[in-house]
Amino acid sequence: MAEGKLGTQNMRDVDIKTVDAKSLVDIRKVEVNNKLSREKRVQDYIKKIGNPYVYRHDDYIVKISFTETTATLTDRLRELILRTANESKV
Repeated sequence: MAEGKLGTQNMRDVDIKTVDAKSLVDIRKVEVNNKLSREKRVQDYIKKIGNPYVYRHDDYIVKISFTETTATLTDRLRELILRTANESKV
């Protein structure tokens, strides 16, 4: 899979406080061909976005990260809701 101009670790390490926003791709302009296989869609997306960890959405710089876990987003949201509910009882 292509990594663009930066290596994967360098992509993750981009500092959103110092990065030139104009150098980032606006995700709203990225179109992925859904007719491609999953692997090809991922490659297509990375090719178009440049850095999948740091990109723009309009005037905002977005940085995302991933953790190795088996927990789903639903699991995490459930935990957050329960924790928030318990904290409000105190």
